[in-house]
Amino acid sequence: MVKIIVDAMGGDNAPAEIVKGALEALEKRQDFKLILTGDEDIVDRELEKYKFDESRVEVVNCSQVITNDDIPTQAVRSKRDSSLVVGLKRLKEDESVGGFVSAGSTGAVLTGGVMLIGRIKGVMRPALCPGIPNVRGTQTFLCDCGANAECKPAYLAQFAMMATAYARATCGIERARVGLLNNGTEEHKGDPLHQEAYKLLSDLPAIDFVGNVEGRDIMYGDIDVAVSDGFSGNIALKSIEGCGKTVADVLGREFRKSLGSKMSYLFARKQIGALQSMLDYSRLGGSVFLGLKKVVVKCHGSSKAKSITPAVFQALDAYRNGLIADIGNMLAEAGLSETVGE
Repeated sequence: MVKIIVDAMGGDNAPAEIVKGALEALEKRQDFKLILTGDEDIVDRELEKYKFDESRVEVVNCSQVITNDDIPTQAVRSKRDSSLVVGLKRLKEDESVGGFVSAGSTGAVLTGGVMLIGRIKGVMRPALCPGIPNVRGTQTFLCDCGANAECKPAYLAQFAMMATAYARATCGIERARVGLLNNGTEEHKGDPLHQEAYKLLSDLPAIDFVGNVEGRDIMYGDIDVAVSDGFSGNIALKSIEGCGKTVADVLGREFRKSLGSKMSYLFARKQIGALQSMLDYSRLGGSVFLGLKKVVVKCHGSSKAKSITPAVFQALDAYRNGLIADIGNMLAEAGLSETVGE
């Protein structure tokens, strides 16, 4: 049975919310085993709060934790017994492990992923790819959202192919509609990077490129993938997060203003709940680090159980549906790659 590793000590709400979310995933699906990396005594105390199939859970003791205050490269090299590094090494070395999930330091997850797992042959730069809720009731994949602040046109073309493969592996979308995030929909829009990327994407038979899209199209447009450089993508992601929090805060204040508004809330709470849920991208899990030789999912640092559970499913489904091999095949067939050391 395939195993999924969860970094029990990573994130602001570790280990309580991490363990809770991982066990909820274990309860909902019977087709995998769980490995928790972290301080064994602390993790065991959390596990004692729940009833679960102990034969499907393994705890790997680790004496160190990488924090957001650590310098990522130094931490990955020096904290070899951290829950993050131990988890990534186990992912690399154990063929029965399908994926790794962490809400820990983003820089350390990205650095550790490249240093310890390595890139798929042909991948120029791995990219972070979260799912964003959209008005159609599905999700739009945003690739990249922060791993690569500076990009070349070929990177964006690879991001499009990797995200297309990911949409197929996790959502069953055979031909994902891909848009290039830009400051206008016209073909000539954007700086030289985006203009050249537009040309490359237009000539790629492996993807269904629909042209330039604007920020609003991530949630409101008719696309499955929005391709972006990491700088712009991260701003877009944080803007969406801020919008969701703003809407929730404003609605809360407005409905608490008077007795009449409180009564109105009783009639509209179902619709309000649906709106708040749609704006909350964390409920879809984490950001898959596309381009690595194994499946790695990076969750938001403040993730709670409701985010960890789907993140475990992201890792499991990506592995079971052959994401890594699919990306390698797409890059090889497109001829848009570079030789990367094993």
